[in-house]
Amino acid sequence: MTTSSQQNQAPGPTTGADDELLVHGVDDEPVEANRRLYRHWLLWAVTLFAIAYSAFHLYTLNISPLETWSFRIVHVCGALILGYLLFSGAAFSEGRTPAGRRWTTLAAGVLLLPAVYALVQTGRMYEMVQGGAMRLPVELETWHFGWPLLAATGLGIMVSWFHRRDRARFSVPDLVLVICSIAVASYLLVVYNTPMRMTTGTSFAPLGISFAAVAGTALIMEMTRRVAGLALVAIALIFLGYVFAGPYLPGFLSYPGLSVQRFFSQVYTDAGVLGPTTAVSSTYIILFIIFAAFLQASKVGDYFVNFAFAAAGRSRGGPAKVSIFASGLMGMINGTSAGNVVSTGSLTIPLMKKVGYRKQTAGAVEAAASTGGQIMPPIMGAGAFIMAEITGIPYTEIAIAAIIPAILYFASVYFMVDLEAAKTGMRGMRSDELPSLKRLARQAYLFAPILILIVSLFMGYSVIRAGTLAMASAVVVSWLSPHKMGFRSILKALELSGIMSVQIIVVCACAGVIVGVISLTGVGARFSSLLLGVAETSQLLALIFAMGISVLLGMGMPTTAAYAVAASVVAPGLVKLGIDPLTAHFFVFYFAVVSAITPPVALASYAAAGISGANAMGTSVESFRIGLAAFIVPFMFFYNGALLMDAGVLDIARALMTALVGVYLLSCAVQGWLLRSQAATVVRLLLLVAAMMMIAGGLATDLGGVAFAVAAFLLQKKQASPGLAARV
Repeated sequence: MTTSSQQNQAPGPTTGADDELLVHGVDDEPVEANRRLYRHWLLWAVTLFAIAYSAFHLYTLNISPLETWSFRIVHVCGALILGYLLFSGAAFSEGRTPAGRRWTTLAAGVLLLPAVYALVQTGRMYEMVQGGAMRLPVELETWHFGWPLLAATGLGIMVSWFHRRDRARFSVPDLVLVICSIAVASYLLVVYNTPMRMTTGTSFAPLGISFAAVAGTALIMEMTRRVAGLALVAIALIFLGYVFAGPYLPGFLSYPGLSVQRFFSQVYTDAGVLGPTTAVSSTYIILFIIFAAFLQASKVGDYFVNFAFAAAGRSRGGPAKVSIFASGLMGMINGTSAGNVVSTGSLTIPLMKKVGYRKQTAGAVEAAASTGGQIMPPIMGAGAFIMAEITGIPYTEIAIAAIIPAILYFASVYFMVDLEAAKTGMRGMRSDELPSLKRLARQAYLFAPILILIVSLFMGYSVIRAGTLAMASAVVVSWLSPHKMGFRSILKALELSGIMSVQIIVVCACAGVIVGVISLTGVGARFSSLLLGVAETSQLLALIFAMGISVLLGMGMPTTAAYAVAASVVAPGLVKLGIDPLTAHFFVFYFAVVSAITPPVALASYAAAGISGANAMGTSVESFRIGLAAFIVPFMFFYNGALLMDAGVLDIARALMTALVGVYLLSCAVQGWLLRSQAATVVRLLLLVAAMMMIAGGLATDLGGVAFAVAAFLLQKKQASPGLAARV
């Protein structure tokens, strides 16, 4: 359980019985700056709620399913309750509450009255519906439920911004918001389980749905601000503004318009908040968060990082290569680039600086590697599950298609890191600085949960069943390791997964609001028309335009939300261009992912800069350079379907080999390093042309690329300085 003594400590060297390992603590639970750390009965209460929340999902997904909309409403409501219990809306006070801020407690005490009153009214409505009522009185829905709920929600959010308390104490304004969250869910559960559910989006829809949707949307956005920052909230507000400003806008942005009641009676349905993003977060994402928590409880993350050190630490620039492997493995499960930077980067970044990397480069390597984890099959940071939900393409097909693009991305980062190490003459780590590979190889059974997950999926098990089997195997495997999971450890894993799930669930719900705006206003279809118009001039220009929009929409947003929004706006237009749906969605997905390392808003790079002590913007530019291949790979599989496994075995093998050579040549051109010496400008240009031709994928372009590469190598060999080569 979380205690007030826990802090967000960086992983560090082990001592005692674990002194053969280099690092421990990678699996420790991070504590966010605005996270409350309770004591005594409050700690027990929140812990039990988090455990119950995770257990509810496991029970519902595997044993006794709920009606779909009801399940999603409870799913979102539970995350809001847990979020408002744990995450503060304002900075914590040091010691006693400032006298000037005590008014917030009094104000919140007053706001409890309308909040509780609105909740009580949902009980009255339930009794009326159970009694056979087909409609609810308008006065009851508006004056006795709607307006008290809106007043308590709106004012409660504003009061919470000024309410400062000690980190171990609960906030009365947040209690108001907890009650409002329950009231919203209670009303929707009452109404959506009657024929009144069919009236959403019409003039016959109960007014209470609109009131509940406005309050629910506000609660989701406020919790998103607390756990994910303002970027996604700002984008959501812009889209909401478009709903009502759209009729007055010129050109393709104009649309007939929606009334407040008609829009909000639909936004909290499967057209919006309860739509595909929440469908995925309530099934696949929550399940794999629980799976990740079980892996953390069994210390598999420590094993992954130590195994990466033992395997790659001796090579030049070893810690940077360790970062690539470790962050790829952890980021695949983690589900967020910035979160993975914080967990593994707190170890790898200082070690990279120790062997000679500039602090800016050290942070950039970690950011690029952690971002790559989001495109690493089989889990792909939950992005594959959202793609499967949106497109209807089987998950296994998506995971298989992702293999070669992921190889190309990580190969590119590896080449960039290796060439950087060669340029600066960096050493690897000594054997006495590293854990024993032989010893770690004997614990390879710790990879079993992930292998069981992969095998189960390809044997035809559902994603939920495969994830549950993998979770159970994590417990069994732990019994063979020093970190055996007993009943207390399982409860700890359930508690941890409940806390970890808050961010991704509210982010998906907030993204659902944006998706709802796009679908209800038709702006996605109008964007598709614009894209078709650009394609008439040049298909490549249309793809570049789509790339820019995908990156722009993804900036400052977690991967799942970034992809969900970009897929709603950009992917339909690409499909209308005649592009295969899988290719179109992969194209959008990759650019949504790399927005985490794209200046000027690069969340993963900023997180890495905070650890390395480098300039944030400089780190984002450097991580963009290191991850440059990720901006080329989507164009590669657009022009060459073999890279998405859409071809024969020989064609796939040739495409992979030539693309790898192209990525290597591109890395040499970017780093300006070839044959152990600095490359001249002419050589770099030849390498760049060769890389582009090799990447293109055709036989003629491959042969042309080989010719340019040979010319570059011969010229470099002729111009290379023997003295420089000797020094290297």
